[in-house]
Amino acid sequence: MGTQNGKILEVDLSSGKISTRTISEKALRDYVGGSGLAAKLFFDDGVPPGCDPLGPENNLYIVTGPLCGSGLPATPRFSVAAKSPLTGIWGEANCGGNFGPALKFAGWDGIVIRGQSKKPVLLAIEDDKAELKDAAAVWGKDTYETADMLAQKSEGKPTPRIVSIGPAGENLVKFAAVADGKHDYAGRTGLGAVMGSKKLKAVVVRGSGKLAPADADVFAEIRKSAMEKINDGMFTMALKAMGTNAGMVMGMTMGDVPTKNWILGEEMECANELSSIVMNEKYLTKGSACYGCPIGCKRNVKVDDGPYKMEPGAGPEYETMGSFGTMCMICNQAAVNKLNDLCNRFGLDTISCGCTIAFAIDCYENGILKDSDTDGLKLTWGNADAVIELVRKIAYRQGFGNLLAEGSKAAARKIGKGASDLTAEVKGLEAPMHDPRAFHGLGLAYAMSVRGACHLSHLDLFAEQGGVSMPEVGIEGGYVGQSSEGKGKLVWITENLASVLQSTGLCYFGAASLDFNDMVKMINSAAGRDYTVESLMKAGERIWLLKRSLNNLMGVTIEDDRLPKKILTPTKEGGAAGSVPNVEVMMKEYYDLRGLDHKGKPKKERLEAVGLSDIAKRL
Repeated sequence: MGTQNGKILEVDLSSGKISTRTISEKALRDYVGGSGLAAKLFFDDGVPPGCDPLGPENNLYIVTGPLCGSGLPATPRFSVAAKSPLTGIWGEANCGGNFGPALKFAGWDGIVIRGQSKKPVLLAIEDDKAELKDAAAVWGKDTYETADMLAQKSEGKPTPRIVSIGPAGENLVKFAAVADGKHDYAGRTGLGAVMGSKKLKAVVVRGSGKLAPADADVFAEIRKSAMEKINDGMFTMALKAMGTNAGMVMGMTMGDVPTKNWILGEEMECANELSSIVMNEKYLTKGSACYGCPIGCKRNVKVDDGPYKMEPGAGPEYETMGSFGTMCMICNQAAVNKLNDLCNRFGLDTISCGCTIAFAIDCYENGILKDSDTDGLKLTWGNADAVIELVRKIAYRQGFGNLLAEGSKAAARKIGKGASDLTAEVKGLEAPMHDPRAFHGLGLAYAMSVRGACHLSHLDLFAEQGGVSMPEVGIEGGYVGQSSEGKGKLVWITENLASVLQSTGLCYFGAASLDFNDMVKMINSAAGRDYTVESLMKAGERIWLLKRSLNNLMGVTIEDDRLPKKILTPTKEGGAAGSVPNVEVMMKEYYDLRGLDHKGKPKKERLEAVGLSDIAKRL
């Protein structure tokens, strides 16, 4: 099996039983790994579609892919999945860092966690040995403290790698994240709350094994070629120098950066203050990389003094600069650095947290919320001190923070008075920091994403911005962002492509410098598969259709495939002024290609064509 051995660690927290599960070669081939394999396991395990996401019936899956830890460049990533407490549908989050490779080195392709413990526990894995331990000493600690306390090095043993939750996960905040060490997060859909509901504080793994590719000669050849392409790639150069925030200023000129809770189309002064240039000049201490990655896009920052002083630590990604910066109009990079640091420590998804707070500010500024509702906090645009206090309240579910801890959709319904018109979410997941009014296909991709509004469940944005061209799978290039023509087909293709990538362990930033033929060679030589371009893309389609079907079983219909009023309201200024995506036109083209019926369910013949007859019977 090469870099996949089909071994899954099964942990039942209710009984304390730990066992080994073997995954068939066919399942590995059909669902690749990562979130694709997690969805297959979720279905096979019979997790009730109507279960309480925070109840014992909801399983949590931590799954790697065939490239994770393989030694190929930019392949550190793994997936966390479960029914989401934020959205009530399929939830998944993808993460870089070091945990995924360490799990593979320990001999495991993934972990399934069932049931609920009565007291805080952690799972300790050392190669083929695993045990549950008391976690009382770290329960209540933030993610940084937890990592420090559990990362005890032992001479002659591999460095322990840790995923954990912070106070937000313990307190069941609906958008709590899972932390990999102190810099990397499986942030979206609230899977940290699922860990918290199970009283699972952390998983600690030491892996001493090595992965051997199935075809060493071809593997060495493609590794050399991929390394050269990635090192010479446009994305690599920008990310190495400026991090993921490299496009802040350019994005603002194009109308791609949501600003003032999606109200403004441009605010250049704010973008300039939040830019990577300012970060590099004032706050950057060093760059760093995930396991085995030549890109090194991660930023480490420090704020030396002032009200937002912080010790050296992980710096904000672009998404955080948007969600807490431009969205909340906090045009002060030191303050955003501090907010990012707090969210990291508390274990909060910065996108959902920042966007939910921006929604609350919008409500306050429109008179929907009063001081008596917000615990006296003056939630005005740009009030960083109030936002900092509100982040703490959310993490600990205190006062007004307890309401916002439910996410913007639930909070808006509770608030009433037209508050729902001020949210920007799809299927309960807050939209990320790219604006479909600038790139219309992105609007359809947000509407159709299997986990709610998402910029990573597809490669539409890469394609529309000209960063990816893969004619071998139908991505031709030359797309016009502010046009809806042909975008249904583009989203369909890029969703299938992303479904593969999310299952392999390969980072999008590395993939952007490669073509799909490279990816086929990488997987085949590493894991001993016999994929062609066509069969691997078919696997991507199978994975997407499985996840969509799971969502249908959880209640998703065509009525949920929509965009919020905020995104369908044109801006008056900026590069996308007056532009809105034509969702109706794109949706018709897309539904036909995807094979969805008038209720939004995959047609029986489409499911059977990709080997999903078993789920066709359930629908």
